[in-house]
This record gives sequence, C-alpha cells and structure tokens, in this order.
Amino acid sequence: MLRAAPFLAAALLALPAAGTPPAKQAAGHAKKAPCDLVVVAGAALPMDAAFTVRGATAVAIRGGEIVALGDPATIDAAYLPKQRIARPGGVLLPGFVNTHTHAAMNLLRGLSNDQPLMDWLQKFIFPAEAKNVSPEFVRAGTDLACLEMIRGGTTTFADMYYYESDVASSVEKAGLRGVLGETWIDFPVPGHANLAETKVVTRAFLEKWKGHPRITAAIAPHAPYTCSRETLQAARALADEYGAPLLTHVSETRDEQKQIFEKYGKSSTAWLDEIGFLGPRLLVAHGVWLTPDDLKLLVERHVSLSHNPESNMKLGSGIAPVVAAREAGVVVALGTDGVAGSNNDLDMFDAMDFAGKLAKVSALDPTPLPAPELLRMATIDGAKALGLDRLVGSLEPGKRADLIVVELENTHVQPVFDLPSTIVYASRGGDVSLSVVDGKILWDGKSVLTLDEAKVLAAAKEWRGKILKSLEKSGEKK
Repeated sequence: MLRAAPFLAAALLALPAAGTPPAKQAAGHAKKAPCDLVVVAGAALPMDAAFTVRGATAVAIRGGEIVALGDPATIDAAYLPKQRIARPGGVLLPGFVNTHTHAAMNLLRGLSNDQPLMDWLQKFIFPAEAKNVSPEFVRAGTDLACLEMIRGGTTTFADMYYYESDVASSVEKAGLRGVLGETWIDFPVPGHANLAETKVVTRAFLEKWKGHPRITAAIAPHAPYTCSRETLQAARALADEYGAPLLTHVSETRDEQKQIFEKYGKSSTAWLDEIGFLGPRLLVAHGVWLTPDDLKLLVERHVSLSHNPESNMKLGSGIAPVVAAREAGVVVALGTDGVAGSNNDLDMFDAMDFAGKLAKVSALDPTPLPAPELLRMATIDGAKALGLDRLVGSLEPGKRADLIVVELENTHVQPVFDLPSTIVYASRGGDVSLSVVDGKILWDGKSVLTLDEAKVLAAAKEWRGKILKSLEKSGEKK
C-alpha cells in the first residue's frame, strides 16, 4: 500500500536545491554523463517482473534509450541532461500498448450504435467504407486516432485497416510506435480487389517499412468468416517469408462460432490450426467464444490474445474467458477496438477498468484480475503479444524510452491509498501529463508536439460532412 503524502513529499525533497554555487555546479557537471532527457516523478510503476512500486523516481534517457532508473538524487548526480522534466504529483509508467485498433475508423466514430456485429458491419460500416475510404481518408483518420492516443498515454498500438502504408506515414509523423496490418478479405476493398492484388500491395508495404525503428509492417486477414482457406494460407506464407506479425479476429461472436462449426465441423481456432494458420507471431482479437480446447491450441502454437472488453460489451458479443486463458498460459493483452460504434474511444484506462470488472462479475467473485495484473495486460503483456517486449512494455535500462506520466493531484483520484488500483479504477486518459516515445516528447501536458491539433480536428469535421453526404445519396444514413 502506498499513501499519497509520503511519495509526493519524497519527490519534492529529491528535487535539487536552489542556490547551488556556480563553482560547485561546474565541478559537478564535469563528472556527469551527458544524456538527452531526465524525467522525474513522484512515484513509479516500472512494470518489472517483481511489480516494484517506487516512490520518487527519475529516468535518464539517451539516444531514445533508457540508460538509468533510480531515485532522483542519484540520477541527478550521475547525469547532465539537455532537458529535465519534473512531475512531482504524478506517477511514471511505461506507455500503454493498445493491441487492437482500426485507427482510420476514428472518422466514423459512433456512425452506428447499438447494433449486432453483423448488422453493424454489413448495413453501415462496409457501405460507408466503400464510399469513403481512400489514402486521404486513412491519413486524416489515423492522425485523429494518434492525437487521441498520444494525449491518453498510448505509445504503441496494433492496427488493422486498408492503405496501411498511409497509416504508417501518419504514425511515423505522429511519433508513435505501431504494428500495422494490411487487411485481407475475400471481397473487393479499398486498395485491392482480389487476393492477387492484395498480395502485391502487402508485399510492397512490407518492403517499404522493413527495418523501421518504430513501425512494424504486419498482415491482417480479417476473420475466418470473411477469409477462405486460400487467403489465410497465403497470409501465413507471406508472414513467414518476412517474419511479419499476423493480426486477425477470432471467435468474436456466438454466430461466428456456429457458422464456422456448420461449415467445417469445428471451432474457428481448430479450423485455423487444421489449415496451418496458427503459429508464432499471431495475435487474435476478441476470442469471446474460445473453448478450453481452443485455449490449449493457442498455448501450443504460441498465439496471443487481445481482449477488447468495451467492444465485446457494446456489441453484445459476450465475455471473453480471459482468466481461463491466462491460467492456461496464453499471453493476454488489452485493446480498445475501433471507435465507429463497437467502442467509441481509444482510452486504455477504460479498457483496464472494464476488463477487471467484467472478469469479476462473470465469475461472481471480486478477486480475479486485480489491478496489478490489469496494468501488466496494458503494458508488458501487450508488448509480449506484439513481439516487442525486448524493446518496450517496462521501464528498464536498455529498453526504448516509451513512457508516460499520470497525474494524481486531481479530485477524482485523491486520496491515494493503493497506487495500482488508483491508476486502473480512478485515473482517466485526461490525467496523462507527459507522453514520450523513443525518447521524444510527444505530449507535454499542454500541447501535442508532433501534430497540429487544430488542423487534425478541422479535417475530421470536414470528413464528417463528406461521409454524411455519401450515405444520404444512397439512403444508408441512419
């Protein structure tokens, strides 16, 4: 248990005293190692293996890498930064990892609500996409999503959409880290009309972004009910050729599970295994109707699961067997899904909160998925699910400097008795006062430094008008 007053007092005491004589300052500087940035906070949750809860903490960053983590006095004595940021009323964390989004769909936020998944897709989303999705749409929507995520503490995200190379361009500009999947589906979609074209587009995407320090090009066959055996096997083969991640939806609804069983005589997961699709570097989203046998297959084939509690709730899909999956040995991470109506925001604080409460109410037991485990799912387990845990997901020397600060001096979080539960159950995206990716400050608590917020919002409003006009012409506006 950690009380607010002691760690805030410790943070203030750790800040360097004013009035140090210039001669002593110069002598001290001569002994210090140079670095780019030092961030100091009143507390820290580094998300290390021991789940250490720290008081006042400083992190030193050089070349985009964490070089040291320790108490502020020790870091200040050892390092001379070009910039020093102090957040004495906040807690330092690794940035959140959102493992399932459709970022460009931010331009369709709330387009249709309170619909079953298949009606929502076929009557509203697919028609709206067919009439509007273009490289320009994708860049504007992704800019809007990146703006939301940067301000809300997400530093890495996984994406599934079209024109994914344009998504990558927006992500590169915004400064975020992304695992970005070009969507494959068995009908004509924006950017490619058939499997042959899809493979050409995806190969070019993989080649263009190969080796990028923050962008990982991935392949994203949509789902077992929209992709044939041929499509899924071709996606796996191309992923294996490039060592690329695979992203897909699996067992999201009871109807899907029934449809696949009627067609193939087995569950979605079992069928995907039969055709050789399951395997390393695969992340499946939702998994609401995974069976115990399905979970065993995921473990055996080293497949990870992205749990999307808000989407599953809003679409009435059900409650995913998250606790059973984790007990079986599946790496389970958190995602928000897209915001077009399956969920209406990209707030990972909400994802943690709802994931915990869904697990408890489904078990009629308040003990499953305590706050520390939910924080793991939102950070280091998300990094593991995306194959990035060697780089991000925890604050440790040698890892990339992807970090955030969450302010605690707000009425809706005080007083603080238990730091992890405060972050999970009381904090919100608006409490984030600093977002850093690869050592670069993206959000300083006042403005996003990599995007023009006014232009991004103006573009979103302009696209709203275009989308409404396109749907009115065909009588599809709801």
